[in-house]
Amino acid sequence: MSEALIGYFNKQPRIGTLSTASKDGKVDVAFFGSPTMIDEKTIVMGLGHNRTFANLNENPNAVFMIMEPGESPQQWKGVRLYLKMAACETAGNNLLEIQGKIGAKIGIETAKKMIHAYVAFEIVDIRPVADFGQSWMKSIGAE
Repeated sequence: MSEALIGYFNKQPRIGTLSTASKDGKVDVAFFGSPTMIDEKTIVMGLGHNRTFANLNENPNAVFMIMEPGESPQQWKGVRLYLKMAACETAGNNLLEIQGKIGAKIGIETAKKMIHAYVAFEIVDIRPVADFGQSWMKSIGAE
């Protein structure tokens, strides 16, 4: 992986979707703007006490997708990151730090009410948003 991916993932403003599934295969998708890639193998984020959180506690696998429309499907930019939850903390310094980061934008009390857990994901695979045989590097404009 590369600095290009970290820069692309962390640029703001940016919205992406996180797709999860329960142990029974019931799927969910939710949008997020705050996940952060802290190194080339790890994404961290805050989650509420919601369906996404419940699904991850039953099934640790997820996909985070970022899309940027282009004039044609071949010109769309984006990436799909296949993830596995590596840590989930509902107390402690990591949770306080993510609540503080989000709280700087929306107010700390609102963030504390909204963010129930700190979650860290391991990146297990990367694919372009629209797969026409190109590399994911090309799909983010890095080659």
